[in-house]
Amino acid sequence: MKAFVFPGQGAQFVGMGKDLYENNAMAKEMFEKANEVLGFRITDLMFDGTEDDLKQTKVTQPAVFIHSVILAKTLGEEFKPDMVAGHSLGEFSALVAAGALSFEQGLKLVEARALAMQKACEAKPSTMAAIIGLDDEKVEEICAKVEGICVPANYNSPGQVVISGEMESIEKACAMFKEAGAKRALPLKVGGAFHSPLMEPARAELAKAIEEAEFSEPMCPIYQDVDAKPHTDPAEIKENLIKQLTAPVRWSHIMAAMVADGMTEAEELGPGKVLQGLIGRTYRDITVTGRQ
Repeated sequence: MKAFVFPGQGAQFVGMGKDLYENNAMAKEMFEKANEVLGFRITDLMFDGTEDDLKQTKVTQPAVFIHSVILAKTLGEEFKPDMVAGHSLGEFSALVAAGALSFEQGLKLVEARALAMQKACEAKPSTMAAIIGLDDEKVEEICAKVEGICVPANYNSPGQVVISGEMESIEKACAMFKEAGAKRALPLKVGGAFHSPLMEPARAELAKAIEEAEFSEPMCPIYQDVDAKPHTDPAEIKENLIKQLTAPVRWSHIMAAMVADGMTEAEELGPGKVLQGLIGRTYRDITVTGRQ
């Protein structure tokens, strides 16, 4: 069984999608449609902008989404997933690729999500950090001891968890993780505390847009970040998408569930190779490929 997986924020790079735009008529048309929907030429920033341009949440999220979805659409008959999943933002890419949302609707939701998250980031200084070399339970235990907001945000793979929260709380937590034997406790250069209670204003703002959007049943199950379970019911998918902004991304649990359900092959569609690495290092017998 084959899974298609879609990356999230952080996978972007300058030049992403340029070859597709220049060499595929369908891709060019979709890129121009994205420019029209957003009201500015995001392709200029994707193809020839700076790293700082692409790091802005309001640019990064639509850019990664556009690239990923267009890759899936240009595969045509080759895109025959038995299951799909996306890491954080990538969940929106997965839903559009699997036919649960139109490209235009998906892009509008991603734009609304990015703007709401950026606003929440600006409201309170916050950050994230990667913890390497401790099991999930130990990370959860230490987070619970830290004063202020400090929570697991991304369960990326066994021994790799990203935490999220208030600046001071994350700094204190990193020191505690090192004392507990973590190989690394590395602060990340991000705009805020994604997938934490600090994203509640963004979750509330995005909820209305998601509820009003028209979702269809996807062509295959989507394993969603909030519970790592396969879903095809549009109402359940919507509910989980709304919860996603303040809940952790359970990527390691998604991988385990897909393997348990028969996944033998995974292909990443979108910029970077982050998900290929996470899957390949954890499951050596899974064939892992990617296109970008």
